[in-house]
Amino acid sequence: MPGESHFLDIARVIQLAVAPVFMLTAIATIINVLISRLGRAVDRRRILEEHMPEYAGERESQALRELDLLGQRIVLVLWATALAVLSALMVCLLIGTAFSGAFIATDLSRPVAVLFTGAVAALTVCLLVFLREISIAAVSARQTVAPQSLRERTKATAEAK
Repeated sequence: MPGESHFLDIARVIQLAVAPVFMLTAIATIINVLISRLGRAVDRRRILEEHMPEYAGERESQALRELDLLGQRIVLVLWATALAVLSALMVCLLIGTAFSGAFIATDLSRPVAVLFTGAVAALTVCLLVFLREISIAAVSARQTVAPQSLRERTKATAEAK
């Protein structure tokens, strides 16, 4: 029956689209983690910049180094997020192309393969950039400027007056 063949084609396309949908879910989870890390780095940077006038000498140079590391981390997270979003967009296009192939009489296996390869490549680079950001965060955790104690702040305020 001619209608049955078309139904089997659509069922096959749906089966082929399931794997990219799982990949899309994984990418969304990665994006969520990246955005969370970005928020933490930005919040830490704001706090550090707010307290910069209180720091002097060695503490000021430590704060400047930490600000530099935070800047690097923020840039890396932004790049990783952009690559993850690019990967997700390619997966969405892949799913759309696969479904379009069921309705038109054209072989779209090559564009689907190109989109899948591009999505995996973008995701791979995203994860490598994310790994670099994590390594910077791990190293900078030992170099974090501690907030001044109340006693130190009071002493600094008294000396300034």
